[in-house]
Amino acid sequence: MDEGIDYAEFSDGRDVNYWTLDRTLRREVRRVYTDDEFTWAESRLADFGGTVGHTIAANADDIDDHGPELEPYDRDGEVQNLVRYPERQYENERLAYGRGIVADAFEAPPGRDEPMGLAHNLAMQCLLSYADPGFDCPVAMTAGAALVLEKFGGDEHALFYEALTSREYGGLIEGAMFLTEKQGGSDVGANETRAEWDDGAGCWRLFGEKWFCSNIDAEGTLALARTADAPDGTAGLSMFLVPHADPDRSGQDGPLTKGQRLEDGPLSPESVNDQLYRRLKDKLGTISVPTGEVEFTGAKAFLVGEAENGFRQMAEMLNLERLSNAAASCGIIGRVLLESKIYAANREAFGETIDRYPLMRADLVDMAVTHEAATTYVFEAARLLSERERAERAGETADDAYRLMRLLIPIAKARTARMAVETASYGMEIHGGNGYVNDFVTNRLLRDAQVLPIWEGTENVLSLDVLRALEREEAHEPLRDAIEKRLDGVSHPALADTAETVEAEFRDLETALVTLAGEDAEYAQLSAKRLAHYVFDVFTAALLLENAQRELEAGNGRPALVAQRFVSTELEAREARGITSGDRFALEAYDPIVRYEPIDPDRVREITAE
Repeated sequence: MDEGIDYAEFSDGRDVNYWTLDRTLRREVRRVYTDDEFTWAESRLADFGGTVGHTIAANADDIDDHGPELEPYDRDGEVQNLVRYPERQYENERLAYGRGIVADAFEAPPGRDEPMGLAHNLAMQCLLSYADPGFDCPVAMTAGAALVLEKFGGDEHALFYEALTSREYGGLIEGAMFLTEKQGGSDVGANETRAEWDDGAGCWRLFGEKWFCSNIDAEGTLALARTADAPDGTAGLSMFLVPHADPDRSGQDGPLTKGQRLEDGPLSPESVNDQLYRRLKDKLGTISVPTGEVEFTGAKAFLVGEAENGFRQMAEMLNLERLSNAAASCGIIGRVLLESKIYAANREAFGETIDRYPLMRADLVDMAVTHEAATTYVFEAARLLSERERAERAGETADDAYRLMRLLIPIAKARTARMAVETASYGMEIHGGNGYVNDFVTNRLLRDAQVLPIWEGTENVLSLDVLRALEREEAHEPLRDAIEKRLDGVSHPALADTAETVEAEFRDLETALVTLAGEDAEYAQLSAKRLAHYVFDVFTAALLLENAQRELEAGNGRPALVAQRFVSTELEAREARGITSGDRFALEAYDPIVRYEPIDPDRVREITAE
């Protein structure tokens, strides 16, 4: 069993290996990967965690001060749509894509006969987000675009798919997803961008504007548009692949790659696809990804899949994008927690390091439990996504996995995004005035975290999606089975009281689900957010108990303490807010939870009984 971590040995959360220090992520990866996947991936994740902790993290701080800049026109007033990036951004891209952060999940990497599960892509995104959640946005959209083309693409998209999944930076393109329009926002069905067939050129052309376009100059963008005579609403939307450069006028068969763009410089006027990048948004955070406004003025585009099926196809991308958002939240929470542990172990006040004081110990315990809960939930959803994709690639089905993940994924994104904002905010407070200024990373992490509740759907939108999953997929059935299975496996005496609480809350959750099924739509919507939080709390508690049971059998008591703290915080009603209880849990459990100090299962029983 690993020894505890002495965070006083570090000066800050850079120049470290995030994979080595995040034992929670390591445990979850081991749990959700197949045996052969983990055997292949372990050393590569360790290598990537070191690269992110040293080079990418240092570059990210600099990029935040010197972000991308847009030059829409050349000196002669011709449209060139040029985004200039700092050199360190190119280095980060080479390091991440070159290590297979996207490619490994789609094409068999060296040393394997088949691709890795999508959980591997999400684990690498989590590690990347320790350093730069902004850069994780184009990484996530590149994977999402590849997934869409894998499922729905044809021969005309093959070269784009190959470039999206390239391990060679010179042959790589990035993906993007342009959904939002000024008049519609979250109401995608209100989109007005139109697609017209050009008989002379033998292609589709797009007209309209997209209002919030992240990774604006991606070489392979997916956009929704409405063809002539298509019905209103989402049912009338088709999906199109929009190249950065016009493939015909640029004189090449496939997309313009990263390597070609770096070598050749700005597009010539005749190579520009008929679109204008009007301006970049002056954003609070995620500076490393350029977000702007795009005006389609007849841009050449390729129809993806069936016409008027675009929104359903985009939903496949959204599943991965929302989990990517949640993985980024886990990375931010993990980085803030690491920075806070290190700072508290080194900062002296009133003659002691501040990690010796009871209030700080309680705060760090709760931050660690938040990290544990978020990571455990997200990677269970990732496991289901991998299971479903693995089955589809084999020509099989995984209906229960799909139905459950449809419920869990919007909840994962909604809940962990809020956790990331709250954790990052408190991480700034731990650092005092230093945390508020640009010289310290907690400032940037809070700014970056604040977009996570907005990207890929707000919490209200996601909560309504939870209702749809329950109604259309009858997702309550696999949810019930998954929770019951885990609670039935809990037998250790140290978990008895905690399991009893979760069992009671599970029955109440079932009652809530039945009640909403019989209520009118207005009341169901009014309760949707509370229901999403309730599902997260009960399902996460069951996952934590399952893990605690397994680890107790192996002699590791730490996960049992984590489960107990999560349940007492999120599910128990405590008399007088717990003040009269005499509870000293945070003090007794500090070293095991915060420092990963080994603890004997018998000692766990003593702490939980106190």
